[in-house]
Amino acid sequence: MAQPLDSLTTALLKAAKSAGADAADAIAVDGSSISIDVLNGKLEHAERSEGVDIGLRVMIGQRQACVSASDTSADTIETIAKRAVAMAQVAPKDDSITQAEPAQLATGWDADALELFDPTPEPDPATLQENARRAEAAAMNVSGISQVQSASSGYGQRRIHLATSNGFSGGYGRSSISTSCVAITGSGSDMERDYYGDGRIFAADMETPEYIGEMAAQRTIERANPRKSKSGAYPVLYDERISGSLMGHLLAAINGTSIVRGSSWLRDAMGEQILPTTMSLIEDPLRLRTSSSRPFDGEGLASTKREIIKDGMLTGWTLDLSTAQKLGLQSTGNASRGTSAPPSPSAGNIALTQGPKSRNDLLVDMGTGLLVTSMIGSSINATTGDYSRGASGFWVENGEIQYPVNECTIAGNLRDMLATLIPANDARKHLSRVVPSLLVEGLILA
Repeated sequence: MAQPLDSLTTALLKAAKSAGADAADAIAVDGSSISIDVLNGKLEHAERSEGVDIGLRVMIGQRQACVSASDTSADTIETIAKRAVAMAQVAPKDDSITQAEPAQLATGWDADALELFDPTPEPDPATLQENARRAEAAAMNVSGISQVQSASSGYGQRRIHLATSNGFSGGYGRSSISTSCVAITGSGSDMERDYYGDGRIFAADMETPEYIGEMAAQRTIERANPRKSKSGAYPVLYDERISGSLMGHLLAAINGTSIVRGSSWLRDAMGEQILPTTMSLIEDPLRLRTSSSRPFDGEGLASTKREIIKDGMLTGWTLDLSTAQKLGLQSTGNASRGTSAPPSPSAGNIALTQGPKSRNDLLVDMGTGLLVTSMIGSSINATTGDYSRGASGFWVENGEIQYPVNECTIAGNLRDMLATLIPANDARKHLSRVVPSLLVEGLILA
């Protein structure tokens, strides 16, 4: 019978102390996943994985080391503790290595209240296969679809427990279910493809497989017979499905690791105007039924809601204990932790202020320009914010979509781009990144 996760973390901490560690933290993860692929109505691929992983970080003075394993026997726990201590003794010193003060540790959380785990029985493989088959059939029923590249459905669940030598111990579980479809139109060199998918924590919240297949097909048909875009300076409207990438670049720039290294294009922007004054960026790790929610962070600090950008102004960095120590600040409770590496800062659920207009309204306001629906590749200068990405989408004139385009490059500077953002009102609120379609002025297309 498998050991409870809290017993494993307790054993890891005890072994670390016996091996000579001054302090330690331990994490245990128990998870399983199943993935089903369908092709031409038949099972194409089925995969299931499950197991328990453990990780131990030990600290000796201002030195640390991490060791992980997938064997949870007592002998293995003792071995990895000794190995971690031996590694820490020869690791370089780092004055920022620390654990939370007892008063900083989370207390009284209610993981169940976040609704991160669907209590209904795990779907059997036949159910997942049927979901994928239905999505594929729905896509193939749309006129103009020549084939479906893939139709997939999957389910996963995992439970996490974190414990530290200074008194924290806590855990929670999360689950996920998803269905996706990739459709193709045309043949040979004239093929075009697009996709649609949905992923939720609760199976009852899922869109139907038929809707998923039809949306994949509709998107694909719209991309048929693409042309080259015009070159020059034009406004660009980032569709909701990819607009979150702009916020991803912003989040990377305010990550404490980048700030400490001085390698961020926002390294001197604290307290400055980043977005228009009508927009704010909120992080809320306690949002219900959202994939990146959590009751505490990877160092045992309580998860709290915060305004990363308020009325357009940058209010703070994303920090764990180590980066906060280096910057002379307090952790924002954003430590992320796996089994094989020490904590590092990472932002979770974010929501950007939405505007009053629809995406179609913004197309009208744009007049002539590019609607981007997918992106490939990336060339971002982390120090200057210079931005260049491959894209495809639709050319717009007089506020109306004219034809699909591909093999286009978009270039600009992220600081300038963010300052001109105009948001639509079409963000999907169940996603971890709630970001609407975004209109950006004055980008270079080629």
